[in-house]
Amino acid sequence: MKTILKNGKIYVKKNHFQEAIFIENGIIQEIGTNENILKNKADNIIDLQRKTVLPGFNDSHMHLASVGDAMTSCNLTSAKSINEIILLGRIFLEQNKEIRALNGRGWNQDYFTTGEKRMLNRHDLDRITTEIPIVFERVCGHVSVGNTKAIEILGINETTVVDGGVIEIGSDGKPNGIFNENAIHLIQSVLPKKNDNEKENEFLKAANYALSVGITSVQSCDIANKDFINMLRIIKNIYNNKKVKLRYGIQYNFQNINDFKKYIETEFKTGTYDEKFLSKGTLKLFKDGSLGARTALMLKDYVDDPGNKGVEALSDKQLQDLCNLATENGIRVITHAIGDGAVESVINAYSNTMKNNQNSLRHGIVHCQITNIEQLKRIAELHIPVMYQPIFLDYDNKIMESRIGKDLAKTSYAFNTLYKLEAPISFGTDSPVEDCNPFPNIYCAVTRQGIDGNPRGGFNPSEKMEVADVIDAYTIGSAFNEFKENFKGRLTPGYVADLIVLDKDIFTIDTDKIKDIKVEKTMVNGEFVYENK
Repeated sequence: MKTILKNGKIYVKKNHFQEAIFIENGIIQEIGTNENILKNKADNIIDLQRKTVLPGFNDSHMHLASVGDAMTSCNLTSAKSINEIILLGRIFLEQNKEIRALNGRGWNQDYFTTGEKRMLNRHDLDRITTEIPIVFERVCGHVSVGNTKAIEILGINETTVVDGGVIEIGSDGKPNGIFNENAIHLIQSVLPKKNDNEKENEFLKAANYALSVGITSVQSCDIANKDFINMLRIIKNIYNNKKVKLRYGIQYNFQNINDFKKYIETEFKTGTYDEKFLSKGTLKLFKDGSLGARTALMLKDYVDDPGNKGVEALSDKQLQDLCNLATENGIRVITHAIGDGAVESVINAYSNTMKNNQNSLRHGIVHCQITNIEQLKRIAELHIPVMYQPIFLDYDNKIMESRIGKDLAKTSYAFNTLYKLEAPISFGTDSPVEDCNPFPNIYCAVTRQGIDGNPRGGFNPSEKMEVADVIDAYTIGSAFNEFKENFKGRLTPGYVADLIVLDKDIFTIDTDKIKDIKVEKTMVNGEFVYENK
């Protein structure tokens, strides 16, 4: 199949655009003026009507299966109080009377505008029901709360301990329903397991949504722990049977080294991947939690919570052992690190695996939010890829200074500084923590403002990035993470024809309106897989 797209504003690289593109069998053959490209013979010639065309976005870190799960569970993101959460839970239960457990996500106590501004606990959820278990996950994914029924089913008490996690104890000396970090898996185990068909449908629903907002590749963490085979089987079945066109790179999470060893001895040695639509991917680790939940690991106490430095999901030794084992087997590692304490630990662990400070496996840091200038320089010197989520500024700019202080806030979320230091950076959304729509994410990187337009002028405006630099980070930058920078992420000859057509010109529009841009068409491998009709 030969296709020509003509009469467009096609982004090639910074300050360089072309009018037309010639595609054959999914690969870009030529790009140039209308006159030159139309000399080729094609099966289809499509007039772009001067629309702006970009490479398809590549979300460098998200949880696609969880996006699908969130689309079918109780959505708590709009809740402005504990009472609203209880109301949403009751309404969902009334509309889904057949369910055996109530699963919800997206609440954030910092968004409460009435009533108590605190974490949920089991007593709150008991007001919805005590007949079936309830698990409500905080928006960050690092805290889950269960009702009394869920705790009874687990059979836990105040003496229960989870390595790398916290089961909080209430004033009555019993678990109050709040589970942090590694303990989250325990409370979520009370939810009924979904069958393969249900999980596949959720995965496909999320994948098609991603395509509709301009994402053509994802690097997604959906496989974890001992039962990694089950989710892997579902994903492989989807791709072996060509049920979706979204390119997918696996980020598999093993916090326990014995689970990782089992993976190496089995799937890593024998698993097959085409490395075009489905890629074997990388080891994903968690070093700490989130800033909002005050579980991000800090070098000093939280300013608004003296005595608390956060939660360590892996000790330094556990992290080093996992990094060493991965490196010995030629496996890339990326690690969730939000607090400066976690970032420091991860840099040290990676550095210890390198020869002559060469990061040949491209071990990377996910989030890297709270940093000091010395850490930023060291990340650049070691060429450690960083997977940023600018959309986090929408919420975090409201709490950052109160959590960590003004001085440290000035060198945190330092997208532009790290980019100018020539460290490899990429962008993603950590969806479903945030919507995976790239345009609000780009808007935050360019304006440094929240979705509400505040603060006017932007938070630490020197960290604003140019639109072209943000697009590069979101496309070719994300491809670099996967060792695929010569395969996708640019609209030039020899690259796959993964592209999107926008309803507005992102390069000339008022930056405040970038967040509202819509995708009119999405092409993957030379085929339009989404059209906004």
